[in-house]
Amino acid sequence: MPCTATNGENNMNIPTWLTLLRIALIPVFVAAFYLPVSWAHLATTVVFIAAAVTDWLDGYLARRWDQTSSFGAFLDPVADKLMVAVALVLLVQADGTAWMAIAAAIIIGREIAISALREWMAELGERAQVAVSSIGKYKTTAQMIALILLLYHEPLVGLPTYGIGLILLYASAGLTLWSMVVYLRAAWPALMSSRDG
Repeated sequence: MPCTATNGENNMNIPTWLTLLRIALIPVFVAAFYLPVSWAHLATTVVFIAAAVTDWLDGYLARRWDQTSSFGAFLDPVADKLMVAVALVLLVQADGTAWMAIAAAIIIGREIAISALREWMAELGERAQVAVSSIGKYKTTAQMIALILLLYHEPLVGLPTYGIGLILLYASAGLTLWSMVVYLRAAWPALMSSRDG
C-alpha cells in the first residue's frame, strides 16, 4: 500500500522505516533462497511474506497516523517493485523454462513501462490519469499469492503449490497486460496532445 500524500511532515517516520526495512530484507531474501539446507524454501517464503506484511503495514500506518511524505510516496513503490523483480529473477534462475521466463518478462517489462509512463504523465501534469486502478490491485494480489506459492515450492496438505502458483502467475501476467492497456488508454489523449503541441 503506497504512502502517497504529502503534508510537510518529517520524511523519516515509522511507515518510511518499514519501507526501508522491506528494502533491507532483499539481500536476506536472496541469501535464504540459496541456503544449502532442506528448509531453504520455507525460509525464503517467510522472508517474502514478512516483506509483504511491511508493505501493507506501512500504508495502513501512514493513513491511520497521517504520516505520509513525498519520500515515502517515492520509496514505497520502488521497494515493492524491487522485491517482486528479485523474486522473479530468482525463480527464473531456479526454473529456467520458457513458461517461467515469459511470465517474468511480462511482469517486469510492464512495471518498467508503466513507471516510465507515470513519470512522463507527471511531467505533463496529468499524473492522476494513471493512478492505481482496481485491476492493478487484483493483479498485485494474484501476483503476491503466486510468488508465495512458487517460492514455497513444496506440496502443502496434498496441494501442488508450485503448479497452482504458476497458474496464478500467468493470471497475474494477464491482468498485468490488461492493466497496462487501461493505463495506456487513459494516458493516450494527453500523450497525443503533448506530441501535437
